[in-house]
Amino acid sequence: MVGVLLIVVIVMVVLYLLAIMPRMYKRPKFDEFRQWDYAHRGLYDNESDAPENSMAAFKKAIENDYGIELDVQLTKDDVLVVFHDDTLERVFGIDKRVGDMTYEELQKLELFDSKEKIPKFEDVLKLVNGQVPLIIEYKIGGTDLAVCEKAEGLLSTYNGLYCVESFNPMGVWWYKKNRPEVVRGILSDDYVKEGYGDYPPIAYEVLHNLLLNFFIKPDFVAYDVKYTDDLSRTLCKKLYKAPAVAWTITSQQEIEDNIDNYDIFIFEGFVPQ
Repeated sequence: MVGVLLIVVIVMVVLYLLAIMPRMYKRPKFDEFRQWDYAHRGLYDNESDAPENSMAAFKKAIENDYGIELDVQLTKDDVLVVFHDDTLERVFGIDKRVGDMTYEELQKLELFDSKEKIPKFEDVLKLVNGQVPLIIEYKIGGTDLAVCEKAEGLLSTYNGLYCVESFNPMGVWWYKKNRPEVVRGILSDDYVKEGYGDYPPIAYEVLHNLLLNFFIKPDFVAYDVKYTDDLSRTLCKKLYKAPAVAWTITSQQEIEDNIDNYDIFIFEGFVPQ
């Protein structure tokens, strides 16, 4: 009986290690990305004239020589825009989703009482123009991957360094299938502790523990820094040597505390030394 239990344990461990394994072969180069810190949603201050995910915040990041992390999603009329939240509630006090409104309707709104508007993704690419690297997060609901295809239509001719990431593993899978040469990453969090509730807890635990890596084969893992010690994240970094990205860093001390745990830091609310 003990022998059978030991075999079961070994098999389960092996299956777990295979499940969380990122891309191990033909990995694209990541060294250029490591040379930068990345301003979360641009170098922003929501009480200034450069709020999050605005052209002004991206311009400030470029001027201060920081890479940029930004969020891309589709409007009702299939325009790619740069905006973080699924809904407009937090920023504008409107109980609607971005995908429920046209680009023209969104342009009537001003970000955090500034003069800035929600920008088109293509306009952001023109502004950045390869001056700093981009970490592009795709906002994907369910299995609709139109945002990936449409965005890559622009990125395929973009003259600059970029990588892509998503919380939705289907977005990472799309790149594995269609653009394997592009550096791709999976975002993760402790969804249950953070209060996510759209799906059953077991689904969130699968995502939290990176158990779909065998299918999507990410090049890097971007993780909520509050959960740095989580086993799957640690094994991807230490065992499989996959680049690790930390979000969101809010102090210089956090960088120093995690210098051995991550290769890249996405920051906000302060300026790294």
